[in-house]
Amino acid sequence: MRLHRLEVTAFGPYRDHQEVDFDQLGADGLFLLHGDTGAGKTTLLDAVAFALYGAVPGARGEVKRLRCDTAAPDTVTKVVLELTVQGQRLRLERSPEYQRPKKRGDGHTTQQAKASLTWVGGAPTEQPPEGLTRIDEVARTIERLLGMTVFQFFQVVMLPQGEFARFLRSDTAEREQLLEKLFGTQRFGEVERWFVERRRERGRAVEMQSQQVRELLARVSQVAGAEPDGDEQNWLEDVEKRSVRELEGAQAEHSRLRREREAAETKLTESRELADKVRRVRQANATLVELGEQQGQHDAWRAEREAAQRAIPVLIARRTALRAEQERDGARAEVAAAAARCDVDADTPLTELRSLAGTKREEAGALAHLIPEAQQQETDRQKLAELASRSTADEQQEIALVEQQTSLPDRISTARQQVDEAKHAELRLETVQARGTEVAALLQTARELPGAQQELAAASARAQQAIDAHQQARDLLQELRARRLAGMAAELAARLEPGQPCPVCGSAEHPEPGKPVADPVRAEDEDNAQAEEQQAHGRREKATAEAQRAQQHVDNLVERVGENTEPGLAAELAELWAERDALRNTAAQLPQRTEQLAELEASTERLTEQLSQLRTRIAATRSEHAALSATVDEREVRLRDGRGDFPSIADRRAHLLDIASRLDQLVTARMARDDAEHRAAEHATALAEAATAADFDSAEAALAAERSEERLDQLAEALAEVEERAAGARAALASAELFGVDADAEVGLEEATEAATVAREAAERAAALAHRAEQRQRDVAQLAQRLRAAWAELGPALAEHAELEALADVVNGRGQNARKMSLRSYVLAARLEEVAVAATRRLQRMSDGRYSFVHSDAAGARGTRGGLGLDVLDDYSGQVRPAKTLSGGESFLASLSLALGLADVVAAETGGALLDTLFIDEGFGTLDADTLDLVMDTLDDLRAGGRVVGLVSHVEEMRQRISVRLRVRKSRTGSTLELQT
Repeated sequence: MRLHRLEVTAFGPYRDHQEVDFDQLGADGLFLLHGDTGAGKTTLLDAVAFALYGAVPGARGEVKRLRCDTAAPDTVTKVVLELTVQGQRLRLERSPEYQRPKKRGDGHTTQQAKASLTWVGGAPTEQPPEGLTRIDEVARTIERLLGMTVFQFFQVVMLPQGEFARFLRSDTAEREQLLEKLFGTQRFGEVERWFVERRRERGRAVEMQSQQVRELLARVSQVAGAEPDGDEQNWLEDVEKRSVRELEGAQAEHSRLRREREAAETKLTESRELADKVRRVRQANATLVELGEQQGQHDAWRAEREAAQRAIPVLIARRTALRAEQERDGARAEVAAAAARCDVDADTPLTELRSLAGTKREEAGALAHLIPEAQQQETDRQKLAELASRSTADEQQEIALVEQQTSLPDRISTARQQVDEAKHAELRLETVQARGTEVAALLQTARELPGAQQELAAASARAQQAIDAHQQARDLLQELRARRLAGMAAELAARLEPGQPCPVCGSAEHPEPGKPVADPVRAEDEDNAQAEEQQAHGRREKATAEAQRAQQHVDNLVERVGENTEPGLAAELAELWAERDALRNTAAQLPQRTEQLAELEASTERLTEQLSQLRTRIAATRSEHAALSATVDEREVRLRDGRGDFPSIADRRAHLLDIASRLDQLVTARMARDDAEHRAAEHATALAEAATAADFDSAEAALAAERSEERLDQLAEALAEVEERAAGARAALASAELFGVDADAEVGLEEATEAATVAREAAERAAALAHRAEQRQRDVAQLAQRLRAAWAELGPALAEHAELEALADVVNGRGQNARKMSLRSYVLAARLEEVAVAATRRLQRMSDGRYSFVHSDAAGARGTRGGLGLDVLDDYSGQVRPAKTLSGGESFLASLSLALGLADVVAAETGGALLDTLFIDEGFGTLDADTLDLVMDTLDDLRAGGRVVGLVSHVEEMRQRISVRLRVRKSRTGSTLELQT
C-alpha cells in the first residue's frame, strides 16, 4: 500500500481545504510531520485511517466529533485519499455524520455519513466501473485489498503513542488480548470452549445415567421390600425369584375362594326372585281394595269435568257480547269528546254539521293567495337590514382607508431606518463573533493556569521524592554488594559436602572452610535490592518526565495569556456575548423588515384604488335600499287586512281549517256510535240462546260451571290414573308368572344375603392380593431389565468422560499439560516468538548490540498460565531481565523495535498488501544523540527497502536530521499545512 494524496476539509482543526502530496513528501523515503502542540499533526494520521476504514485510532475514535467546530455551516466535512494497493489505484472519499444548522428555521439537523470508492485508470473485472457508494461495500473492499482489519491497521501502519510501551510492560492477560486481535486466534479459543462445553455436557449425561441407576436400584428395593446387600447382581436375581413364588401362591388361593363366592351368589339370586313374586301379589290385592273404597270420589270428578265441557260455547258467546258493549261505550265517549272540541250539541243534525264545515274551508281557501306575499315580505325585510348593515360597514372602512393614506409616508420612513439598522448589525456580528471566540479561548487558558501551576508544584515535589528514593536504593545496593563480597567465602563453604569436589579448587578435602560472618548477605537480598533500585530508577525517570511536561505546559499557558487577567477577560467576554446576542436578534429581522418596507411602498396606489371602489359601492347600496323600502310599505297594507286579529295569514288560515276538521271528526264519531249500539243488542240475544242450548237455566249457571285448563287437566289425569292402576293390578294377578303364588309365604332372604356377602368379601381380598403379587412381579421384572441395561450403558460412558476430561484439561492448560499453556496461548506464544525474533534484529542495531528480546513459555508465579513472557537479554551483564527495568530511552527503542517486528509478522500472517507507507507517532524525545543516530539508521533500512516512513515528533534535532518536513501551523482561523525542504 502506497499513499499518493490526502485532502481534508472542515476536519478536526483544519477549517479550510488542505492537501498533502505524499508522492512529493515521501520522495526521499523519510519525512517529518511537526508543529505546535494541538495543531493537528496526529489528525492527519486520523484522516488517513478515517478515509480507509471510517474510524480513527484510540480514544480519538469518536467519529461524530470529527467535524471542525469553526467551519462554515454550508462547508461539508470531507476527507479524500488517493492510494495504490495491490496494483490498483483508487480514490476514497468519506464524510462523517455530524450536526449542522437547518437551512430553514432554527435548530440543527443530522448530516448523514457518506463514503465512495472510485477506481483510477479502470476498475478490476469483478468490480463495477462506476465505483462504490455504499459504506458497507467500501469497507469490505478496503479490508479485502489491505488484508487486515481496522485494529490490525492501527497497530501495523499507525504505530501509536505509548501503545507498545504498555505492551512491553504488560502482563500475560493484557498481551493475550492484543495478540489475539492482531493474529485472529479466536478460533483456538472456540476450540478450548468447545472442549470445556463438551466435557460439561458429557459430565451431565454421565451424572444423569448414574442418577438413573441409583433411582432404579431404589425403586427395585421399594417394590421388593428388601435392601441390597453385597453383590447387587445376585441380590437382583433373588428378588426376581421371590416375586414369582409369591405370585403363584396368591393365584391358587384366589381360585378356591372365587368358586365358593359363585355358589353363594346363585342361592341368593333364587331367594330374591321368590321374595319379589310374593311382594307383587300382595301389592296388586292392596291396590284393588283401595280403589273400591274411593269409588264415590271418582264419580264426582267425572260429573264436574262433563259440566265444564258443556259450558265452553256459552263462555265464548259471553266474551263476544262483552267486547260489543265495550265498543259501544267507547263510541259514545268519542262522540261527547268530538262535540266538546267543536263547541256544539252532540245531537245536532248531521246535515247541519257538514254545511258548517264547508263554510270554514271556503274562508280558508280565500286566504291562500296571500301566503306567498307574506313570505316575500319577510325576505325583503331581511334584505333591507343587510343593506343597512353593509352601508354602515363600508362607511367605516372608508374612514379607516383615509386614515391609512394619511399616515403612510411616516411609516415608510420608519421602515427604511429599521432595514438599515438590521444591515449594520449583520456586518458588525462577524467582527464581534471573531473577537468573542478569541477572548473565550484566552479565558479558558487563564482558568487552566492556576491548576497547571499547582500540578507543576506537585510534579516537582514527586520528582524530588523519586530522586531521593532512587539515591537511597542505590546506596543500599552498593552496601549490600560490599557486605556480600566480604562474606562470599563463608557462603561457598556452606555449599561444601564431604567427599564432593570444591567448585573453586576442585579438591575433595576441605580442611579449613570459611567461617560465617555476622549478619551475612544472601544472593536473594542482593537481587531484591537490585530490583528495588531498578524500580526506583524507573519511578525517578517517570516523575522527572512528568515534571518536565508540567513545566512546558505552564510555560505555554503563560505565553498564551500574556498580560490579560481572568476577571478582565470574563467581563470582556460577557460584554461581547451580550452584544452578539443583540446583533443576532436584529440581523435575524432583516428579511422581515425588508419585506415590510416593500409592502408599504407598494400600498399607496392600492389604497387609492380601494377608496374609489368603496365609494361607488356605498352609493349603489343606498339607492337599492330606498327602492326596496317603498315596495315593502305598499305590500304591508294588503297583508294587514288579510290576517285580521291573527299574528299572520298562515295562522288565520290554519285556524279555519282546524275547525272544519273537528266538525268532520264529530260526524264520523256519530256514525260509529250508531253501529256499535246495534251490534251490542245482537250479541246479548245470542248469549241467552247459547245458555239454553247447553242445558243451563241461565248464562250465570253456565259461568258457575266454568273450570280452568289446569283443573280440567288435573281431573283427566286423576281419572286416567285410577283406571290404569285397576287394570294393572288385575293383569298382574292373572299373569302366568304369579299364578299359584301364596301371598302369605315367608322367604329366608337375609340369611342368603349374609352368606353371599361373606363369600364375596373373601374372594375380593384374595383377588387384591393376587393382583398386587402379579403387579409386583411385573414391576420387578421390568425394573430389573432396565437396571441391567443402565449398567451396560454406564460403563462405557464413564470411560469416555474420563478420557474427554483429561483431553479438555490439556487443551485448556491444566491436568497433564506440564507447561500450563492453553491451546490459544500456545499458538499466540508461537506468534510472539516470531515477533521477538523479528524485533531483536532491529533492537540489537538500535542498542548497538546490547539488547535482545527473549521469549519465555514458562508458567507464571503461583501456577498462573505462561507462554507469553517477553524479557530482554542485556549483553553487558549477560543477564535476562524484565522489560520493566529499561530506562525511558531504552523502553522507546524496545517499543519501536517491537512495533516494527510485530508489523512485519502481522503483514506476513495476513497475506495482505505490501505496506509501503509507515507512520511512527512521537517518542523520540527520550533518546540521546548517539541512540538517536542508531534509530535513524534503522529507519534508513526501512526506506531502503522501498518504504516511506513518516515521523511525528516535537524534537528540534529531528528537524536538522530530516530534510523533507510537513509543518502544521495553528491559528484562530484553523490549522494549515506547509511543505518544507
